[in-house]
Amino acid sequence: MKAFLILEDGSIFEGKHFGADKDVISEIVFNTSMAGYTEVFTDPSYAGQAVCMTYPLIGNYGVCLDDMESERPWVDAVIVRELSRIPSNFRCDMSIQEFLEKYEIPGIEGIDTRKLVRILREKGTMNGIITTNENLTFDSIKDKLHAYTTGDVVSKVSCKEKIVLKGVSDLSENGPLSGSAVFNADNFKADLAGDHSKREKRPAIVKELNGKGLKVALLDVGAKKNIAASLAARGCDVTIYPSNTTAEEILKDAPDGIMLSNGPGDPKENVDVIKEIKKLYDSDTPIFAICLGHQLMALATGADTFKMKYGHRGGNHPVKDLTNGRVYISSQNHGYVVDMDKLDKNIAEPAFINVNDGTNEGLAYVGKNIFTVQFHPEACPGPQDSSYLFDRFIDMMKKGKVGGKN
Repeated sequence: MKAFLILEDGSIFEGKHFGADKDVISEIVFNTSMAGYTEVFTDPSYAGQAVCMTYPLIGNYGVCLDDMESERPWVDAVIVRELSRIPSNFRCDMSIQEFLEKYEIPGIEGIDTRKLVRILREKGTMNGIITTNENLTFDSIKDKLHAYTTGDVVSKVSCKEKIVLKGVSDLSENGPLSGSAVFNADNFKADLAGDHSKREKRPAIVKELNGKGLKVALLDVGAKKNIAASLAARGCDVTIYPSNTTAEEILKDAPDGIMLSNGPGDPKENVDVIKEIKKLYDSDTPIFAICLGHQLMALATGADTFKMKYGHRGGNHPVKDLTNGRVYISSQNHGYVVDMDKLDKNIAEPAFINVNDGTNEGLAYVGKNIFTVQFHPEACPGPQDSSYLFDRFIDMMKKGKVGGKN
């Protein structure tokens, strides 16, 4: 079946339909990752957006449900150059087209994704419609395209009730250390036969339970699963709170530290959440924030954010740690950024910058046990260069307990 992508600048792309058979108007963005499409599709930060994967062949290893970053995919639609319809991987549970059909998400393949990305880079992120209606014209749809906004997507993707994730009590509960896994033929056959309890665990990079005995409160404004999992793998007990939870309720549970998660949409839409985060800032509890959480903390303390031309989305973005001059390769997914020109240096100082364009990638708060980053140290499938930031957060919590501040 033919499918069409119509952008709000009038550009029209013709391709082939796959996934769910329905029309979708969405914000069109692109991701430059070569692998990890399952994690991209299930990242809550993509709620309200249709994602174009720039790597030309997508789907060759299918979908492994263990790799999902939430309980379902959140993208509005998927755009690819070539779809691999016959996946080949021992961990594969289903093909991409089966996955998208299951969750009623449409896709379009066979378009010139390089041309599409050039348009988005030159003109900026814009809205578009994916449709199978051959009679649909730009003039008939342009008003709806211009009017579309992602809206309040945080409340849509956040958990609805408190969730407790116990930290591991022994390193053996994690996967084998990266590079040390041993192939087990019997487990492999059992997994192929449908007994997924025998499936090999994802390799781990955690070498010690340095967070054992610590309690972390995670405010879910669109959290990826691996944020909580990264803390639990280090021994931390993690309590996940819905986005509308008050600061008083979180602090009443006496956490040793607070995590503010990633999430979708314009950070300035979250007026009530920002008010509660300001209360968390005023407490003496150590705080670590990622992506949207980083932006919300900045807004809560008087800074500003603005929308980027086409954002950072991919797994190869270099960020520089201003404390030691080292550069790390990071995974990123954001369309907004903290405005360093409007940053009060008495409240927060830049801690990381993007090597490519000089935009802010992290803040250290003056006189507070608070640091925030724009990128994803919990990245799955990677890179894992900046996973040490979880250990920095654990050290901060331990010092807080010794100092008696929480």
